[in-house]
Amino acid sequence: MRAIRVDEFGGPSVLRPVELPTPEPGPGEVLVGIEVAGVLFLDTLIRRGAAPAFGTTPPYVPGRGAAGRVLAVGPGVAPSWVGRRVLVDGPDTYAAEVAAPVPSLVPVPDGLDLADAMALLHDGGTALALVEAVGVRPGETVLVLPAAGGAGSVLVQLAHRAGARVIGAARGPKLGLVRSLGADLAVDYGEPGWADALRRRVGQIDVVVDGVGGTLGAEAFGLVAEGGRYSGYGNAGGTPVTRSAPGVEVRGVAQLADFADGRRARQERVLAEAAAGHLHPVVGREFALDKAADAHTALENREIAGKALLRP
Repeated sequence: MRAIRVDEFGGPSVLRPVELPTPEPGPGEVLVGIEVAGVLFLDTLIRRGAAPAFGTTPPYVPGRGAAGRVLAVGPGVAPSWVGRRVLVDGPDTYAAEVAAPVPSLVPVPDGLDLADAMALLHDGGTALALVEAVGVRPGETVLVLPAAGGAGSVLVQLAHRAGARVIGAARGPKLGLVRSLGADLAVDYGEPGWADALRRRVGQIDVVVDGVGGTLGAEAFGLVAEGGRYSGYGNAGGTPVTRSAPGVEVRGVAQLADFADGRRARQERVLAEAAAGHLHPVVGREFALDKAADAHTALENREIAGKALLRP
């Protein structure tokens, strides 16, 4: 089968197309024919060797999620799985096929496109967890950054549906998308002094949900009202914001980040919401599997709004 392999840490060029044996599903596993695989910013960090906590060492097949159909089952697995459309919440998915344990499968509801389902596998569940963790309430002002990313685009929609006044922060070319998702205001965090300008315009903010970290995250943290809530879920722009980060004034702000429990239930809920037309996944770009290096380059250059996907 066709796959992508990383033989050494490095830049996007280490993502090499190769031919590998088709995996055999073992006990408790199924073989899934992958129709679309997700690309995470985390994949780029692992590829560079910048995420040692995940324990990945070359050689390896990248990827942490895919969507497709079950082609075969291993010992102990019900034959009724064959033919079902599923998401695979697991590794080695930059490939045409993957052997996956049954507990890692998330059935895709009828009527939901596999690409849309894949766009929600990680980011949709994360967004739902974040909204629940911070407890968004009607009438509150919520700042989301980056609002045009995979999780951010869902966060904007969920906060809007919860009755909040939503401010979406992104870079200039993506602001139109942010508004179309339901943001009441879209701001460009690439502009110098964006946080001060936003403070003058809207005052302090009840809730900040931050997937950037670094300097931008610290600036966003500084906008939280006294006694407000902040939740960080990524650090694409640098180190995560903490109470001890330079320039961060705590002011009694609750920092919420622990939402590990209930992952599978949230994934199923988000897929059901999308199937019912209540959520609209944003697929920014699709790449052929052999162009995985281009996908990583575009992601690292912040060129993609929404989700980047691979097609084997």
